[in-house]
Amino acid sequence: MKQASHSGGDYIKNLVKENRKKEKLTQRELAEKVGVTERTIISIEKGKYKPSIVLAYKLAQVFGTDIESLFCLKEYLKNEE
Repeated sequence: MKQASHSGGDYIKNLVKENRKKEKLTQRELAEKVGVTERTIISIEKGKYKPSIVLAYKLAQVFGTDIESLFCLKEYLKNEE
């Protein structure tokens, strides 16, 4: 079983960028809404940073979705098998 890490290693696909653009938010605006830096949003969108569960929840709330959908978790877990 793979161990989750905050950066590098395995990549978790996410739909943060797509949702952000659909809501017409800049990376800075989204960062301000969830209390992180613009650089954090950039890193999440590129798949270089795995957010904490709290940050993932805040992002999902902004977009009116759930964490599983926003971070494509079913797809990620299927690929881990």
